[in-house]
Amino acid sequence: MKALKILLIIFLICVVVGIGGAFALYNWAASDLPGFKKITDYRPSLVTTVYAKDNEVLGYFYKEKRFLVTLDQMSPWLPKAFLAAEDASFYEHDGVDLAAIARAFVANLRAGRTKQGGSTITQQIIKRLLLTSERSYERKLKEAILAFRLENYLTKEEILTIYLNQIFLGAHSYGVEAAARTYFAKHAKDLTIAECAMLAGLPQAPSRYNPYHNWDQAKLRQRYVLDQLKAQGWITPAQHKEAMAERVELNSMPDPSWKTGAYYLEEVRRWLVDKYGEDAVYNDGLTVTTACDIKHQAAAEKALRRGLLDSAQRRGWLGPIENISPGDSGRILEEGPQGTEGIMARDNPVKAWVVKVSRDKADVRFGKFKGIIPIKAMWWVREPNVKKSHEDVPDPTDARKILKKGDVVWVTVSKAPETPEGTWTLDLEREPLVEGALVSVKPDTGEVVALVGGYSFYKSQFNRATQARRQPGSAFKPIVYSTAIDNGFTAASVILDAPIVYANDAQGKLWRPENFEGTFEGPTLLRTALVKSKNLVTIRIAQKLGIRKIIERAKAMGLESDFPSDLSVSLGSGVVTLENLCRAYTAFARGGSYIEPRTVLSVSSAWGEEMFTSVPESVDAISPQTAFIMASLMKQVVQNGTGWRAKVLKRPVAGKTGTSNNEQDAWFMGYTPYLLTGVYVGFDELTPMGKWETGSRAASPIWVSYRKVVEQDYPYQDFTQPPGVVMVQVDGNTGKLASPGSSKEYFLPFKVGTEPTEMATGGASGGDAPASADDLFKQTF
Repeated sequence: MKALKILLIIFLICVVVGIGGAFALYNWAASDLPGFKKITDYRPSLVTTVYAKDNEVLGYFYKEKRFLVTLDQMSPWLPKAFLAAEDASFYEHDGVDLAAIARAFVANLRAGRTKQGGSTITQQIIKRLLLTSERSYERKLKEAILAFRLENYLTKEEILTIYLNQIFLGAHSYGVEAAARTYFAKHAKDLTIAECAMLAGLPQAPSRYNPYHNWDQAKLRQRYVLDQLKAQGWITPAQHKEAMAERVELNSMPDPSWKTGAYYLEEVRRWLVDKYGEDAVYNDGLTVTTACDIKHQAAAEKALRRGLLDSAQRRGWLGPIENISPGDSGRILEEGPQGTEGIMARDNPVKAWVVKVSRDKADVRFGKFKGIIPIKAMWWVREPNVKKSHEDVPDPTDARKILKKGDVVWVTVSKAPETPEGTWTLDLEREPLVEGALVSVKPDTGEVVALVGGYSFYKSQFNRATQARRQPGSAFKPIVYSTAIDNGFTAASVILDAPIVYANDAQGKLWRPENFEGTFEGPTLLRTALVKSKNLVTIRIAQKLGIRKIIERAKAMGLESDFPSDLSVSLGSGVVTLENLCRAYTAFARGGSYIEPRTVLSVSSAWGEEMFTSVPESVDAISPQTAFIMASLMKQVVQNGTGWRAKVLKRPVAGKTGTSNNEQDAWFMGYTPYLLTGVYVGFDELTPMGKWETGSRAASPIWVSYRKVVEQDYPYQDFTQPPGVVMVQVDGNTGKLASPGSSKEYFLPFKVGTEPTEMATGGASGGDAPASADDLFKQTF
């Protein structure tokens, strides 16, 4: 009895010591545990998605490629597959599966290495989100304690949702939605049982079981998961057989980021970073909607690229890219097209290797194809000279003087052969050094449907649409003429077009402004001066108005510049961005108020909370009457002046070209009531583009090429005439009412009360004498 009592006492002491030791061990392990409750406010690093119009994705921003999805947004087989592979008793344990730990211990003991783990899904979440990946008994104990606590704080569904969104599944994919897109080009809700099983096999070793790199290993792991699903009774033998036989095809959902709309996307990224910070943009999974229209954007990019290629050709030939031996030609041919898709794109030159050259052509190879460059496709090849246009130089007649065997050159396809195996006809190209930009805005809402900042985003991220500040030249003149309309001038005012000299006493210099074409027409209607972009008439108008009024009008229309306080401002010497000039021109297009261009329309959090909503912001600038008069006059710029190329649309288009000194900058601003588009062309460094590289020649073809693609999406619409405006037929020489003897007539708009009342009497010669002192002043200025 005594011995039994002693043993009982010893047993009780051991139990107490054991309990005390366990309690002390628990307290030691739990003393510095991280707070697990932050998991309940689960905010993983997510992908920010930027949408264009009609829910087309413009691009993504992220540090970890993860898209948040809930269980009801997944295939029902997906959670089951992961549970079968990782934690089949998930719904039975309280965070720690002692039986699984025991099985893993025995399996590892037999293998002599760590072969199997016993961690539950809950423990894996704890390890990934709260603890380090350090392997130690202390970490495992802390992991178990936290897992138990988490199980009593969140539901099983919440824990499983966190796990399936957090897990790394290889190929830069975090979470099941990103993995579904990466491996199968599907959303998680659309996955088959076989595809779910393949994804569920990845967590144990994402690299080893990556089907892109180790297909056989991935299939073995997939089979294990399918076997587990069948063993648990979660799929039937028939479903198991069908899944095993299914031919799983690997395919990655295309990522549109930094492709079509790269400059637009970068503009949105900078806006988001300025507003929310870089961490939020790359981690918070924002949903961003923009005004970008992919059809407009693609058309704008193609038009700008082709326009810059054409501009580069007009500057002459800089020689081949390089000259290589036949043995090195494979390097070039690998870069070229290997199929016919997109091969006819005129805006995307490819490299070609010259095989031989004869007098009338060069035989080349490009990609897997053969082609010829006929001598007529080399029409533009000449010695670069900014003082000469290509019309001033004879076309080349011998291809051997231009190219030689082994040359590597840029080409585009001009004509396809009758069969793909035939010989393609090519045009010789050169990559442009000149740059440009295009902005297209809906005047009614301010939505920027297209924005292109240069020839190639990959070569230069500098956005010429929003960051380059250049002189708009004559594209500024409508600002001057709108000021004139509000200060005593009319469309029929007569101003002298004649040489003028100004003395700058402070600098001891003389300023002799000239018209672009170097000619003078004497007394000229204000309408004609704008249509023909007469510098000297514009300067005389500015002198009469005063510089202050012109600068005030420019600022009232939203232009931002340090405008020079001299008469040169009237010719566009103040520097502006293309986007800013588009904003000012919206006042002409929308009846007097300018509107802020809008790229970002809304921003929402990953949880659907609205963070930002853009609304149209307009500012009154000019009267509706002045806006209509200017639109009417600028329609005549298109019909009879420097904007003539836009006539091809056969629509009421108003526009104005602009060219700065020495052809350094070329512009075309063209608009209809429903769409305003501005184009800029010029070198990044202030460099002449060459003879005749004006707004009409360098910029307006780009405008026309873009608008041809999108114009039919809008109904025919003219500018609405507001109350207070009358249309009058006037004599083209005197500005008076047209008479039967008038040699030329114009149908012009006037504010009520400013229209001419006296009829012209001088006939074709326009020899009427001024009828008043005001007329006399107009003929002087």
